[in-house]
Amino acid sequence: MFSFLRRGKAGQPPSVADLAMAVSRGEVLLVDVREAQELAQTGKAQGALHLPLGQLPALADPALPGALIRPGRPVAVYCVMGARSAKAAEVLRGLGYDPVWNIGGLKDWVAGGGQVEST
Repeated sequence: MFSFLRRGKAGQPPSVADLAMAVSRGEVLLVDVREAQELAQTGKAQGALHLPLGQLPALADPALPGALIRPGRPVAVYCVMGARSAKAAEVLRGLGYDPVWNIGGLKDWVAGGGQVEST
C-alpha cells in the first residue's frame, strides 16, 4: 500500500513532495513537534497533528490509554530546522512506529509543495 514511500534504490527517504501528496491522501500522518507559540506565529503544515516534542512520549505511546496516534501508518515529523524532529523520529521509532521520516523544518515542507494553514 505504501510501497512508493519506502526507501528508494539509493537508500533515500521519500521526497517531501511525495510525502505532501501522501499526507493529503491520508496515507501518512504528519506531526508538528514545535511549541504552540511557534504554530501561532507561522501556522502549521496542512493536515499536521500538533504534538510538542516534550509531550510526544506520553501522547504517542500506544501502551497508554490517552495516546493520540497508533502504529500502523507511516509518520513524517517536522519542526523549525530539523533537530527536534530528528529527536521526535527517534522517540516514535522507539515506541514502535515504522516507517518514520524527519522532513526537517516547515520551510522544507513548503519547498516540497506542502501547504500551510493558520492555527
